[in-house]
Amino acid sequence: MSNIIAVVWDFDKTLIGDYMQEPIFKKYNVDGKAFWEEVNSLPEKYKKEQGVRVNVDTIYLNHFINYARQGRFPGLNNSVLRALGSELVFYNGLPQLMATTKDMIESDSKYSEYDIKIEHYIVSTGFTEMIRGSAVAPYVSDIWGCELIEVPDENGNMIIGEIGYTIDNTTKTRALFEINKGVGKLENVNVNTKMPEEIRRVHFKNMIYIADGPSDVPAFSTLNKSGGATFAIYPHNDEEAFKQVEQLRKDGRINMYAEADYSEGTTAYMWITGKIKEFADRIRNEEREKLRSSISETPKHLV
Repeated sequence: MSNIIAVVWDFDKTLIGDYMQEPIFKKYNVDGKAFWEEVNSLPEKYKKEQGVRVNVDTIYLNHFINYARQGRFPGLNNSVLRALGSELVFYNGLPQLMATTKDMIESDSKYSEYDIKIEHYIVSTGFTEMIRGSAVAPYVSDIWGCELIEVPDENGNMIIGEIGYTIDNTTKTRALFEINKGVGKLENVNVNTKMPEEIRRVHFKNMIYIADGPSDVPAFSTLNKSGGATFAIYPHNDEEAFKQVEQLRKDGRINMYAEADYSEGTTAYMWITGKIKEFADRIRNEEREKLRSSISETPKHLV
């Protein structure tokens, strides 16, 4: 029985109102706007100077490493990243919504009878270590993000120096398949393991993907084709972001969208909790039907 409902969250602009790197810029007194302008110029620079293509989603990691090596982010390592994660400010209603959704299903006897569970995941192009240090970490089953390897600086202090793992906007779909198959949860299972859908740990039709925009279209598409649910978020009073998610809805990329407020009673809260209950009811009904169809009638005396 696949009884797990997975709520998969993007991070920047979905759970928080800005990019997670802002506390880093603040700590080291670096102009974040100028940093991102430099990052945005790199693809053209490397193409022109060296004739190479770069991944526009993850080239920023190289720039962070260069800043650390140049002493502009002195002492920046994974411990510092995790500590700075505690400074991230989440939209209203978070992380409470994550706890609420787990409790409303797992404490309800009509669902617990079938051991239906809720799991939250984060799939982000940002820093995994910062997410691990943030307020939502205790409520999350796993995190897919970018991870950095530490190396000693000229004084022997450990700083970020190499890229260990990356997630970009297309490999977010790989993360969905890993959640689907149970990578990291089931022994000897990886993303390429051949598994019939019926025995996979989390069916795509039991996944909800929540994000903020067009960069998540590949992940939206994967779940829409497989019967899952898709939801987009836009910041309060941001007309351009609103137009963007409305276009996603018109194009059939998402099922629904709402303003970025997850407090009880808001559209986002009601849609997410309602969709989870809808999924839980379906799983419950499917399992009850399986049970009924597998039980034969009790033998009776022939008259």
